[in-house]
Amino acid sequence: MKLKVGVVGLRRGRVYVDVFKRLPETEVVAVCDLDRSLAEGAAQEFKVPAYFTDYRDMLDHGVDVAVVCTPAPLHAAQSIEAMKRGIHVLSEVPAAYTLEECSQLAETVEKTGVKYMMAENYIFLPYVETISRVVNGGLIGSPIYVEGEYVHDCRYLMRDDKGGLTWRARLPPIQYCTHNLGPILRILDDRCKIAVGMHTGCNVAPELNAIDLEVGLFKTVKGVVVKVLNGFSVAREPMLVWFVVYGTKGVVEGPRCGWDGFKLYVEALGMGDMARISPSTRYRAPEIPGGHGSSEYILARGFVRSILEDSKPPIDVYEALDYTAPGICAHLSAEMGGRPVEVPDFRKT
Repeated sequence: MKLKVGVVGLRRGRVYVDVFKRLPETEVVAVCDLDRSLAEGAAQEFKVPAYFTDYRDMLDHGVDVAVVCTPAPLHAAQSIEAMKRGIHVLSEVPAAYTLEECSQLAETVEKTGVKYMMAENYIFLPYVETISRVVNGGLIGSPIYVEGEYVHDCRYLMRDDKGGLTWRARLPPIQYCTHNLGPILRILDDRCKIAVGMHTGCNVAPELNAIDLEVGLFKTVKGVVVKVLNGFSVAREPMLVWFVVYGTKGVVEGPRCGWDGFKLYVEALGMGDMARISPSTRYRAPEIPGGHGSSEYILARGFVRSILEDSKPPIDVYEALDYTAPGICAHLSAEMGGRPVEVPDFRKT
């Protein structure tokens, strides 16, 4: 018996319709979008038997899994709605918009016992595995300082077809931090306990009222200092995703513009310059259209296995909140002039 999957939000969600149709353990039985033309078009293109414009109607269609790909402010409420009906949830990032929603997500998972996973695809990209391999192999000693940047001019997505502002214009940039903070915390096997934030205000696109750039500075439980920069209303091309990890014995750094690979310096080896290293190929899987290679396929496959085997999802609700809540706290800090904010731990114990 295959798991029956429903996908809501058919702009981003089309990728996951494709993914779950490829997995042998699942079948996509329903799609949903407020825009009827998107819902009907996706159903026809992917040969899905049912389409809806009301999310609750999709949940009532007998789905075992809900894939939530709607605007970020809706993720937590729609995930909770599905889980209360006994439906497993794969949610796009970020997991929640407020700290209260973070608490509600954790409580709902604990009460219902269903599987919840956040679809943080960057964790499953080859270059993150490359950095993880270096750091966890002990080559650079104990990590002491990490930076991650995700800067992507998304102004073209901040207006809808009618010229109104979309959720992307309203979202504080640092609250979309899971693409860089998620991989960092996964590599470190750590969580943030203190957040400090600052932002530039709105300078590039005042007509959008969108913050240009926002930075979060975090201290982890293990004492590592982490700096994360996010910006989506900024004059920059090409987009940048970049990481660097400083350890007690060296440093590993991802590619920047003009670089053709990763760089590694290990003091004990006596290298006069940073040596180039090849990216990992550990996560090879079928390429899925959408800009992230194989990562969506890999994370969806892991989620399905967690359901069938009753095991921990690759990114469970607590890890999802570890990657999401620090961004919320950093923005709260920025709004208070940079005052430190404690990051909650949403685990029971």
